[in-house]
Amino acid sequence: MSIKSILAEIDVEIARLQKVKELLSISGVASGNQSTTPAKKRSKRKLSPEARARIAEAQKKRWAAVKKSLKK
Repeated sequence: MSIKSILAEIDVEIARLQKVKELLSISGVASGNQSTTPAKKRSKRKLSPEARARIAEAQKKRWAAVKKSLKK
């Protein structure tokens, strides 16, 4: 490849990228206006009392195992 052909390819690529940039700025994507509708707020997950008890018991077992390993 000659230098002239490389420069010509670079010019073509630059022109293509400038056209893409222009299209994106026209559509509002570049300015951050992708969505006109507000995002839905996620509802909090609720655990049942039984699930909380199981999680608490499992955590207590983990803490006990850590304390036991530290004593040795």
